[in-house]
Amino acid sequence: MRLLGTTTRSGSSGSPTGDERVPHADVTGRTPPCSLCNEPAVYRDRTTGRHFCRDHFIADVEGRVLSTIRSRNLIAPGDHVAIALSGGKDSTALLMILSRLLPTFDSVRLSAITIDEGIAGYREDTVRSADVLVARFNLPHLTVSFPELFGGTLDAFLKGREPEACSVCGILRRKALNVAAEQAGATKIATGHNLDDEAQSVFMNVLRGDLPRLLRDSGSDSQGRFIPRIKPLMFISEKEIAVYLMLHGAWADLPECPYAVHALRGEVRRMLATLESRHPGTMLNLMKSKAKIEAQCGGLLEDEAVHRCRECGDPCSGEICQLCTLKKTLR
Repeated sequence: MRLLGTTTRSGSSGSPTGDERVPHADVTGRTPPCSLCNEPAVYRDRTTGRHFCRDHFIADVEGRVLSTIRSRNLIAPGDHVAIALSGGKDSTALLMILSRLLPTFDSVRLSAITIDEGIAGYREDTVRSADVLVARFNLPHLTVSFPELFGGTLDAFLKGREPEACSVCGILRRKALNVAAEQAGATKIATGHNLDDEAQSVFMNVLRGDLPRLLRDSGSDSQGRFIPRIKPLMFISEKEIAVYLMLHGAWADLPECPYAVHALRGEVRRMLATLESRHPGTMLNLMKSKAKIEAQCGGLLEDEAVHRCRECGDPCSGEICQLCTLKKTLR
């Protein structure tokens, strides 16, 4: 989706870079009208060719999120949804949208949980942003840290093993989110994964030849083995989220995680961003392809054995879970 009046390219974090903006209008030099009303358009969806004014853009994004929630039964009456709030743009938009959609759900409560991994020069700013946001929306907020859960910061754990950052952090964060959600009394954990994130994951799993991970759905098992995770923003692009925040005056130029440079995801992100720019709809098509693969192969995971870790009791595929295996290597 493009901001009319400017053509905005994005940096690696998806943030707009002002020095790359150039004028944009139709051949007459005038801003075209919204495709849904006569108000001046401020955005153009490159996939559909539709133009949106401010109000219709916001309504479109929120309507698509609501459609995702309803079509996938992500939220049920009586749910307590804990938003995994990092303080970054995606989780900020998720909290704002769910707060605005809350009246459409029956007896659903919202709260926020924040994980402080202990990343110097990065996490302080985002935790502060999260604190300000929950105060604005008057939501219950629980913060847990790696030191209190695991005895040290992520920075300390990664000394000498920085290339493993995303794997190590991912295992620890999953456990931390579950602990925080249990403490909050949540029945669902909502994460801010957007269309770009999901398309990148599909592509990465294809590159790795990892069919089980491609098919596995973190929100599909609600048999008491873990708190289900939901992704209401999974069909909203990173750029649309940035635009949504700008329209609400909620954009914050926060730092990117310093360990992101070590991740395969960074390379995949740049590759898909280029393809999406040249061929609009590429990321959505990846998601459609995943859905077709799930329809054909989803039964392969039905007989997948789930065990209990012999050391901590958490569900896992082997005798010892990833967390307990990782803990033996942490300093």
